[in-house]
Amino acid sequence: MSVGTRTPTGRPSGTAPGAPPAREDAPDPPAVGPDELPDGLVVADERGRVVCFNAAAERITATPAGEALGLSLERALPLEDLEGRRWWRLTDPYDGLTIRTRQPERNLLLPGGREVLVSARYVRERPTGPVRRVVVCLRDTEARRRTERSHAELIATVAHELRSPLTSVKGFTATLLAKWERFTDDQKRLMLETVDADADRVTRLIAELLDISRIDSGRLELRRQPVDIAAAVDRHIQAYVAAGQSPDRFRLRVERPLPGLWADPDKIDQVLGNLLENAVRHGGGTVTIDVTAQASPREGEEAATSVTVSDEGPGIPEESMNRVFTRFWRGSKRGGTGLGLYIVKGIVEAHSGVITVGRAASGGAQFRFTLPVGTPAYLL
Repeated sequence: MSVGTRTPTGRPSGTAPGAPPAREDAPDPPAVGPDELPDGLVVADERGRVVCFNAAAERITATPAGEALGLSLERALPLEDLEGRRWWRLTDPYDGLTIRTRQPERNLLLPGGREVLVSARYVRERPTGPVRRVVVCLRDTEARRRTERSHAELIATVAHELRSPLTSVKGFTATLLAKWERFTDDQKRLMLETVDADADRVTRLIAELLDISRIDSGRLELRRQPVDIAAAVDRHIQAYVAAGQSPDRFRLRVERPLPGLWADPDKIDQVLGNLLENAVRHGGGTVTIDVTAQASPREGEEAATSVTVSDEGPGIPEESMNRVFTRFWRGSKRGGTGLGLYIVKGIVEAHSGVITVGRAASGGAQFRFTLPVGTPAYLL
């Protein structure tokens, strides 16, 4: 029986018993063209003439495909290495060693000094045969450079923030060890309190770095349990009052009933603490916290809890709104690492929530985050 004929049962021959019949009218998957690839693709034929130059290659090299097609590979892609040597003359893909099959990815320069990542594959009909095609892949290095700059900035910021408290800790402990008997009890207490505060500062910074690492890698763990978010806000307010802030500085408004919220209480405390600290430190006037029920941002759930923190300060400039949740953004020059709001956004999004920034009715800054109730499936 030939392949493709039907058996007496109507099942195509070669099909396993019990398997569903193949759909003869099923459409073939659409072909992916070179212009749909995210990376630059350049293909040269056996004579070294460019026969393919896709849209990403046009964007990366700033050369129209119409100008590149038909040119020699060296003229269409005048690449140089970081020492200024012409790359195609150096590698000689057509007349070099016949055992080569590829060029690993490396940084090369386009005219004007623009850096790109380039890899190449040599296509041969048989091992050690002549090269029939050279396939070149181009990648823009800008995204990688931004990541490298971000890491460098993070290291510099951490080094700067650690230097001050560690210098204080080292100085006071060395002084106490060397001259313990010369100080009064009050002086010793003051120095030890300073050391304790600076140690807390170092601990907070390390915790921020760990949070950033977990957020960036998608490994931020949540330990969900029922959270009374109105009570959590009230605890933060009472802590500020105990630290010397006037009770009139805060206004808490809770719209009840609120949906039951399942979240990580420690992470929610971190979000609330950061937003309230920003309002107290950088804002002005009364800090208003509204806790309300909202529609859920997550599909399949109806209820959510929203918390809005507003102040009466100068607010955030319009041109800075889109940078508020990025690393190292600072609303003022009053200290801080500029990492807090980046972490806040990561925590809210890990809860499948959303956070926004805007201008309050009083003109100050307004932060609002909305969390789906997150009820575990076994309770539904």
